[in-house]
Amino acid sequence: MLDSRLHAFITVTKEQALQDAATAEREISAGAYRGPLHGIPVALKDIVWTKGVRTTAHSRVLLDWVPPEDAAVYEKLRAAGIVLLGKTSLHEFAYGNPVLNEPFPAARNPWNTDYAPGRSSSGSGAAVSAGLCFGAIGTDTGGSIRHPAAVCGIVGMKPTYGRVSCYGVIPLAPDYDHVGPMTRTVRDNAIMLQAIAGYDSRDPTSVERPVPDFSSEIGRDLRGVRVGVPRSFLDSIPVEASVAGAFDKALRVLSGAGAQIETIEIERLGQAIQAGAMLVMCQAHEYHRENLARHPEKYGRAFRERVLNAETFTAHQLNAAKAVRSRVRAAFDKVFESGITVVASPTKEVDAETMQTLYDDRVDTRPGTIRLHNMTGNPALSVPMGFGQLGIPVSLQLAAPHWNEPLLYRVGAAYESATSWTDRHPPVD
Repeated sequence: MLDSRLHAFITVTKEQALQDAATAEREISAGAYRGPLHGIPVALKDIVWTKGVRTTAHSRVLLDWVPPEDAAVYEKLRAAGIVLLGKTSLHEFAYGNPVLNEPFPAARNPWNTDYAPGRSSSGSGAAVSAGLCFGAIGTDTGGSIRHPAAVCGIVGMKPTYGRVSCYGVIPLAPDYDHVGPMTRTVRDNAIMLQAIAGYDSRDPTSVERPVPDFSSEIGRDLRGVRVGVPRSFLDSIPVEASVAGAFDKALRVLSGAGAQIETIEIERLGQAIQAGAMLVMCQAHEYHRENLARHPEKYGRAFRERVLNAETFTAHQLNAAKAVRSRVRAAFDKVFESGITVVASPTKEVDAETMQTLYDDRVDTRPGTIRLHNMTGNPALSVPMGFGQLGIPVSLQLAAPHWNEPLLYRVGAAYESATSWTDRHPPVD
């Protein structure tokens, strides 16, 4: 069994999947077709509430917890007629590092099981990449949809903040949490986002805004598209040579499809990344503070130490971090107001981490662009752009103005159709 090597799933909902499939077959045969996800197998990151099915957050704290209701995102997927295959692995509460004695095995990268399948939404990335499901739901507070998508060679979308309801999803940092789809292709991703987007009064972060046809611009060429590249920032941080080379080739592909490539300058991006990490840590601490005090032994060491580090921050530091967030959001708004259509960068500037690196709790603190779009709330799409020197996938990240997911799918699909990266799948024998 493939998943015995990948550990993508914590819980496999076999009986429910069979029931869902039988129901879908009856409905479709009777002419009651619900749409493109009807009868399609999907998995959920195991912080998404599922009534009657345990939701563990990959932690001993919630080892056998069964939610009283479904999360909003699962409600919408059920209405679309999906077949639920199960709940996928993650890093503890979407934040901690894997440890050798954790309650469930850590997910591994299908391209090479010595390597990690990205951070947090790791099981979702591994499951989609290996073909264990059509698509999966991930969450993204600091890159945790896009990073697994990048190193697993699939497509991941962090929608605009407030586009998809977080109701019934265990929070990490509510000011930065996003829910989004992970799929093998851009069009499939747009189909999944179509099913889960929309206003939800139960979620205070949800924004009441019309849901467009996310696939409407797929197939259009890139004439008139201006792609901004933050060159100075990319030159100031460590970027693996293989990643840099793949990124330059990706820009040439976009140019060949009609896009105009331009250099942009956004100041203090390094400060923004540090500020974002601090603010996420503090909100995670606030959520877990009481339980950490009562049952510290139930948390993994990596998660516990990281979250408790928030107690060292001063009010002055936190206010400064919030000010940095405001400045970087204004800076990106200014870039888009200048006429730049999308901002491009590598999703992850360095190669995938080994599993041993994670077990050693060596947290990657190198600056990169992935967290920036959690700070700003802009939608950001990760699409495969080749392979690094280790044979693990690398990825192109595209960010757009708020509420412009159709534009991202247009650019991502144009790039995808001009390359063959999404046609390549890991060896699963």
